Amino acid sequence: MQTIKAALCREFGAPLSIEEIEIAPPGAGQVKVTLDAVAICHSDISYAEGAWGGDLPAVYGHEAAGKITALGQGVKGFAPRDRVVVTLIHACGTCPSCAGGKPTICETPRDGTIRDREGQPLLKAMACGAFAEKVVVDQSQIVKIPDSLASDRACLLACGVITGVGAAVNAAGLRAGQDAVVVGAGGVGLNAIQGARIAGARRIVAVDMTEDKLAMAREFGATHGVLATEKSPARAVRKALGGRGADVVMVTVGAIPAYDEAVKYLGWGGRAIMIGMPHAEGRAQYSPMGMSFQGQGLIGSKMGDVVIQRDIPWMIDLYEQGRLKLDELISGRWSLDQINEAVADTKAGGARRNVIMLR
Repeated sequence: MQTIKAALCREFGAPLSIEEIEIAPPGAGQVKVTLDAVAICHSDISYAEGAWGGDLPAVYGHEAAGKITALGQGVKGFAPRDRVVVTLIHACGTCPSCAGGKPTICETPRDGTIRDREGQPLLKAMACGAFAEKVVVDQSQIVKIPDSLASDRACLLACGVITGVGAAVNAAGLRAGQDAVVVGAGGVGLNAIQGARIAGARRIVAVDMTEDKLAMAREFGATHGVLATEKSPARAVRKALGGRGADVVMVTVGAIPAYDEAVKYLGWGGRAIMIGMPHAEGRAQYSPMGMSFQGQGLIGSKMGDVVIQRDIPWMIDLYEQGRLKLDELISGRWSLDQINEAVADTKAGGARRNVIMLR
């Protein structure tokens, strides 16, 4: 076991504590990655607040990038010193979901490889536990990246970018000339807007609570902006779309009012993509009759339905061409000792992505 520093959650809703923990060497099919950067996702915050339950103590964090420093038996295609993105997508490759081309919803349980200094097990949350100096993960969770891609940009590809872009391209199957509405212009929402732009959407309407967020959405490709605080945002959305509803509505925030309103933006045959995750007890309300009559649908999307070995290299190529924004997604850079301040800044609502720099 090796001793490293990590940010532990010992009580839901309490500040994270920086402690020394023990990490095991990589087992069969695993790699050890010394991390350079890890971004803070709202999912980490929700888990640490107890919104979705789970065991404690735990180490959260799942948007990371770093360098391989050890290989377990049987690892193929990777070598020490390779630079990689580390994701939470642990794919066994053989369960019905993986075999069906859906590795983001792999059905095989994960194991943990971390303990505190007293030898007590810690939850390696989301199969990563990346609010730490090092991680041990399955080889299915990593993708090699070029030396030209800085780690603070690369880590964003582990979740926020693939979730948003993938939702538009993979889950929604957005086609050139179709209209899209993106509810929420935060980290994932901005990437859903980028995905809609890359897919060739005719009009992209961003819906959010503030003018500042709508202005940011336009920088990423939105053609129109609608305040969710308007008396009838659905009417404003339809006006922006030339009097009709959207082909695709992507809900990127975990807020029940956003889900209640989203189906009102749909046109005939439209589909709502459910991306943001409300608290476990949250309940949305729809009219099944109206949706059935108009041929509309609800589609859940986890991690943009991506295949990381296919989609992350493609997105890196787009970034290198100047067609995908990564630099502009970073709101601030913090040290591991500043993680609670970075979390508070993220919760304040103005941040796109705060990044913890580990080296």
